[in-house]
Amino acid sequence: MRWTDYYLYTTREVPKDAEVISHQLMIRAGMVKKLAAGIYTYTPFGWRSLTKLSAIVRRELDKVGAMELNMPAIQPAELWQESGRWQKYGKELLRLRDRHDREFCFGPTHEEVITDMVRRDVRSYKQLPINLYQIQVKFRDEVRPRFGLMRGREFLMKDAYSFHASDESLDTTYHLMHDAYCRIFEACQLDYTVVDADSGTIGGASSNEFMVLARTGEDALVRCAESGYAANVEKAEAGELPKPEPGPQGEGDGPQEVSTPGVTSVDEVATFLGVESRQVVKTLIYTSEREELVAVAIRGDREINEVKLANYLDVMHLTLANEEEVQRATGAPVGFAGPVGLSSDLRLIADHSVRDLVRFVCGANRADAHLIGVEWGRDTEPSEWVDLLLVGAGDPCPLSGAPLEQSRGIEVGHIFKLGDKYSEAMGCQFLDEKGRGNPMIMGCYGLGVGRTVAAAIEQGHDDDGIIWPRPLAPFEVLLMSLNPAKEEVRQMADQIYGELQERDIEVLYDDRKERPGVKFKDADLIGIPVRVVIGQKGLAEGKAEISLRRDREKLSVATGDVMTKVMELLAE
Repeated sequence: MRWTDYYLYTTREVPKDAEVISHQLMIRAGMVKKLAAGIYTYTPFGWRSLTKLSAIVRRELDKVGAMELNMPAIQPAELWQESGRWQKYGKELLRLRDRHDREFCFGPTHEEVITDMVRRDVRSYKQLPINLYQIQVKFRDEVRPRFGLMRGREFLMKDAYSFHASDESLDTTYHLMHDAYCRIFEACQLDYTVVDADSGTIGGASSNEFMVLARTGEDALVRCAESGYAANVEKAEAGELPKPEPGPQGEGDGPQEVSTPGVTSVDEVATFLGVESRQVVKTLIYTSEREELVAVAIRGDREINEVKLANYLDVMHLTLANEEEVQRATGAPVGFAGPVGLSSDLRLIADHSVRDLVRFVCGANRADAHLIGVEWGRDTEPSEWVDLLLVGAGDPCPLSGAPLEQSRGIEVGHIFKLGDKYSEAMGCQFLDEKGRGNPMIMGCYGLGVGRTVAAAIEQGHDDDGIIWPRPLAPFEVLLMSLNPAKEEVRQMADQIYGELQERDIEVLYDDRKERPGVKFKDADLIGIPVRVVIGQKGLAEGKAEISLRRDREKLSVATGDVMTKVMELLAE
């Protein structure tokens, strides 16, 4: 393709709303154009990359027996009401009405639609298992769309759904899809890892995320080199934490109240009382869409994993209670809540990190006061002990006990064992060998097409632009004519262009009448893997210049050997 005939317009300016490098570079390289917040047009240049990834996805899923279909983007509310997600999903679900005042949504995912289709057609265990997938546009009305294709509202996604007669059958397909995903990301030449993950709004018994490793990744993950354990911090567990020494003894047989005027944070309390922060129990009051308050206790030097808490409470949205709610629930201002003497109407949940604390410090549920010498069992007891710890670097691995390492990644794929979550709710049943009806066992497998391309840029770039892995590059070769006004330069460049096309090499031919500096800047920006430069000076010696974008080491090659060298570099 000649650049003068192609729809490709680069820009030097960094978009003001582009917070991450992939967003900046995709805009500057002319891959996407913003239409509205979180909604983008893919230009021909950008679409080529997404099409290449889609082809890799189709190839690997077809290998494991998955069958492609296409489902409607607009979905009737009735299906979501059947599954129970119409009320639960929240404001990210874009709801709309047609001219007959019937309610619909723009699908953020397709569990309901695929379950409805299969329940109409499949009756017997003999028809199972089934694995169906699509590559289609989704819409999630993010409250704050950002990071370009990393967290947009409209996005391109591959979603697959499998149906089974048994858990064992689901396990087989789950492993097949897991391995297919590994082959997809390996084919894309991406550095990735697989971690245990939270199932989120999709639900299900267990799930794994595929994370492209990048310093700019929006997700934190922990890994253990010794055991191989890896998990998103939203899901991660830790081994047993070291126990702190007992705290200060109160007067008499019970806790002692001490005055702590204006001392509210854990660090302030620890300093004021001369104790360690890990000897303090921090009590936070939360509320959710149910408008029920719950008190949560955790060790003072640690943080609550709010994803774990929301999952445990089975709520979608969780926030800290406001000052008025805290005052009403505890009788004290924010900063003085504690687990002792709370109303019986207020549910108290405690993290395992505080279970073995002896003579701990906590808020007294009175303004400007704390308690010392508090004991579980004697002075108070939570209604539930739950793992709510936000795991971080240095915590013991739950398998080996070795310190966990923390890094950052970008979620590009997520696979779930759904079980009968949707089939039970929607009556998707099969008849077993004895003629009995059973809900189908389901799996779900998502892969963000746009996110993966953006993640490849986050992982592969420098100060000048994109460094594409060859399988995802919009073109394989960039051919540059530095002096197209010179007849001999233009003729040689045209000749090499024709030879590249004859060999079915994807080539973008920069035949623009621009200054060499402009062309080199654009070449670095768009990041095509192999660059062939034809200039008057080199041509006078019968030479062309060839380089790789990843290292920019220049090779002077005889014009007659250009094809051989290009083929050699593309094969690396």
